[in-house]
Amino acid sequence: MAGMAARIPEQTPVQVTGALAGQEDLLSPAALAFLARLHRAFEPERQARLAARRQRQARFDAGELPDFRADTRALREADWTVAPLPEALLDRRVEITGPVEPKMVINALNSGANCYMADFEDSTSPTWENLLTGQRALRKAVAGTLDWMAPDGSKHYVLDPSSRTVLIVRPRGWHLDEKHVWVDGRRMSGALFDLGLFAFHNARALQARDRGPYFYLPKLECMEEAALWERVLAFIEGDLGLPQQCMKVTVLIETLPAVFEMDEILHALRGRIAGLNCGRWDYIFSYLKTFRRHRDRVLPERGQVGMTQPFLKAYSELLIRTCHRRGAHAMGGMAAQIPIAGDPIANEEALARVRADKRREAGAGHDGTWVAHPALIPVARAEFDAVMTGPHQQHVLREDVVAGRDRLIEPSKGTITRAGFDNNVEVCVRYLAAWLDGNGCVPIHWLMEDAATAEIARAQLWQWLHHGDLHLDDGTPVDFSLFDRALLALPSRLADRMKLPGASRLNAAIALLDEFTQADTLAPFFTEVAYERLP
Repeated sequence: MAGMAARIPEQTPVQVTGALAGQEDLLSPAALAFLARLHRAFEPERQARLAARRQRQARFDAGELPDFRADTRALREADWTVAPLPEALLDRRVEITGPVEPKMVINALNSGANCYMADFEDSTSPTWENLLTGQRALRKAVAGTLDWMAPDGSKHYVLDPSSRTVLIVRPRGWHLDEKHVWVDGRRMSGALFDLGLFAFHNARALQARDRGPYFYLPKLECMEEAALWERVLAFIEGDLGLPQQCMKVTVLIETLPAVFEMDEILHALRGRIAGLNCGRWDYIFSYLKTFRRHRDRVLPERGQVGMTQPFLKAYSELLIRTCHRRGAHAMGGMAAQIPIAGDPIANEEALARVRADKRREAGAGHDGTWVAHPALIPVARAEFDAVMTGPHQQHVLREDVVAGRDRLIEPSKGTITRAGFDNNVEVCVRYLAAWLDGNGCVPIHWLMEDAATAEIARAQLWQWLHHGDLHLDDGTPVDFSLFDRALLALPSRLADRMKLPGASRLNAAIALLDEFTQADTLAPFFTEVAYERLP
C-alpha cells in the first residue's frame, strides 16, 4: 500500500501533507504534538529574524557595508569563555560530511573519521522521501541496527559496532520551510522539523551515552539568530526531560554578516557551543550575495577565489583567534575533491591540493577539518597529526592576527575566463537537475558539489551579467548573449548527458537557471524557489 499521510485527530491543528509508506512510526501523535509545540513557541521570532535579514540586505544594496557592532563592543572586549567541551568533542581533527541516505550514514560512521556531520541541508535535496528516509536511517544508526542492501543484492552494508565516529546532525537553516507539515495553518520551519524530529527520537539515547546530541547550526547571520537557537535547544531539553545544556552545537560561520559577530554568537550559545566552522563555500556565496549591487566588489571566477585571497585568509584566521580566546574549537573547511579513477597523475595532483589546503589549516591553528570522501580522511589526518600533539590547538592563540572591517571585505583580484564562465553554467545546470531529481550531493569534474558550490556559480553569473560592463580575459563582453550561447551549447557539451544524475531534469534545470539569471534581483537562495518543485 502506498504511503499515507499521518492520521491526526481533527481537533489537533497539525496537517501532514507528505505521504511515505511507514511514516507513522516517525510522525506519531506524540512526535507531531512535540513539533507543534516547537512551532508555536518559536515561529513568530523566526519570522521576525527573517524580516531583519531582508531589511539588512536592503541596506547593503543601498551601499552600506557590514561592520562590527558598536552596541556589543564591551562584550567583544571582555574576558569570558564558553563552557568546557565534552570529551566526545575534544578531538575533531577530521570530520566527514554527507547526506543522510542510509549507505552514506553507514560508510561515514564506519570511515574512521572523528565525527560525521549528517547533513539535512546543503547536500540533501529535501524531498519528503529523502527527509524521512534520513530520519529513519539516523534513528536506526543511533540504535545500532542500521543496514543497507545494494539494489542488485551485490553488497550488504552494516554498521561497525566498534566505530567511535561521533554523530553530529545539521538541520536546514532558518530560512527554509517544511511544506509537508503545517501547524495552525502555517508551514513549519525546516530547521525545527529536522532538529526537533531527530531530538524527539534520539536525544535520550544519545545523552545516556554522553553523545549529546550534537548539532551543526547553518546560515546564521547574527547573535540574535544564535540566541533563538539557544532558546529552542533549552525548550527541547526541558520538554524531553534532558539535562540542561547537554545538547551541544557548532556554528558554521558561512555568512559575511556573521564574521563580524563571532564573539557575540559564541556568547549567545556559551553554555553549549563547541566551536565555529569555516564554511568557506557558503561564505563566498554570502560575500557575492551581500555585495550583489556593489560593482567594486565583484569576484573573479570561482577557481581563483581560494583561501589565500586576503578576505578569506582574514576570515579564517580571525575565526581561529576568536574561538581560541574563548575556549572553543576553530574548525577548518571542506575539501571537495574526490578520487579520480583511472588517472593516477590527475588523482595525485588533486590529492596534492588537498594536502596543501589541510597543511595550511593545521599550520594556521585550526583544530580540525572537513572532507567529503572517505579516501581523503588519511590525507587530512596526516597533515593535522604532523602539527597537533594533543587533541586540539586551542593553545595557538593567534594574537598576531589583525583583521579589521576593510580586510574582511577586501575584493579579490583575478579574471573571468571563458572556461570559468562556461563551467559556472554547467555546474549550475547539472547540480540543479540532480537536485530537482532528489540528489543533493553531485560529483562534477571530480569535485563533490553541493548547494553551496552551485550557489557560488549561480550568484556569480547573475552578478557578472547584471553589472553590464565586465569582460572575459580575452575581451569578450560578459552579457546575456554570451550566457544564452553557453546555455544553448551545454546539451551538446554533455555528450553522455543521459547518464548524468538528474538527466531527465536537464531541460527544467536550464529553464530554472535562465529564470534565476534573468531576474532583476538575485534570489537569496535557489533552494527556496526550487523547493516548490520538489515532491
